[in-house]
Order: sequence, then C-alpha cells, then structure tokens
Amino acid sequence: MKAAVIIAHGELIVTPEVEELVRRADLIIAADGGAGAALAHGWQPHILVGDLDSAPADVRARAEAGGAEVLQYPVRKDETDTELALRTALARGAEEVYLLGAVGGRLDHTLANLLLLALPELEGARLTILAGRQRIFAIRDHAEIPGRPGDLVSLLPLGGDAEGIWTSGLDYPLQGGTLRFGAPRGISNVITRPPAEVRLEKGLLLAIVTRQQVG
Repeated sequence: MKAAVIIAHGELIVTPEVEELVRRADLIIAADGGAGAALAHGWQPHILVGDLDSAPADVRARAEAGGAEVLQYPVRKDETDTELALRTALARGAEEVYLLGAVGGRLDHTLANLLLLALPELEGARLTILAGRQRIFAIRDHAEIPGRPGDLVSLLPLGGDAEGIWTSGLDYPLQGGTLRFGAPRGISNVITRPPAEVRLEKGLLLAIVTRQQVG
C-alpha cells in the first residue's frame, strides 16, 4: 500500500510515530508553508504544492535543491493548499495518507482540514490526521479503533445523521443507534477492550481518538 505524508502549515507536533511514518513514506508532500517545518526537521519533501504565499524564496530554493517538484497555483483559487496536497497525493496513487500540521493556529483552517475527511474521493483511500496525542479519521462503514484501555474516543456525525451504529470495546455501547448531526452525544467514550470496533449502516462519522497520557 503506497503511503504519503502531508505536512501542512499548522501546529506540527513530532512524535516517534510521526518520525517513523515520515521515514517510511513513499511520498512526502509539503503544503505551502509546511515546507519550512519539514525542512527544519530534516524531512526533504518530494513535492511542494500551493500558492507559495507562506513559503519564502529561500525555503522553496532549499526544497528544490533537494529534488522537490514544485506545483505552484494562483493565490486566487477554490482549493486550500492542504486540499491541493491531498488531491496530489491521491493522484499519485497514495492509498494511505497521514496529514500533519493540520490543526492549531486559525480555527477556520483547522475546521477546513477536518472536513477534508468527508471528501468522496477518499472512499478508496485512508486519511488520518495526527495531532500530538490525537488521531482523527472518518468512518464510512466499518473501522477498528486503535488505542489502549482508557483512551478516549469521540464519534461525531458529519454532513447529517449517522444511523445504524454498532460498537464494541467501548464503555458506552451503541447497538443500532443513531447519532444526530449537531448533537455532541458521541463525545468522550472510552476504550475498554482494544481494538474497539465501530460499524454504521448510513452516514459518516468523524472519529477522534485521544491517547491517554503515560507517565
């Protein structure tokens, strides 16, 4: 399975898992200003994409000197730089995509990045947003929830009600239940028996797994 890592221009939290994912990635894409963060951590992007209004000339030059392909778009465009990076990853054959630096800073950008999980084009791929102790992904029909006992799991419907939800391995079970769009009923469930599982018959769920602090 071809894996891609996208570095966006939000808050970048580097964990051992992140370092390993970048090391093993088939494709590293920097979304505009994410190039500076990538290079600062010694990560050479294969592709730099965006309108480049947040990537200074010296950063672009360093990325290109390392072999990066530059895909520059107009400032006036319909897509965000992160969306362009995601679409580039999918177009280059990525089936598993990890998005870093997607949260923090501006709330509108954070929400826009989370809503990328609802793109229909992702039905044949898997996108995971990593943000420190949090792992964020979408559930379309079935998913195993990675984690350990005590980790928090929040399930929030996207774009409408999520119906026919069945869960196992969680403290508060759902057995064919419905989560209503806009109501936060699915917040702060707890893994009791990993791996937890979630199935649903209709709709889309945003899953946020918050790892328990250790030590």
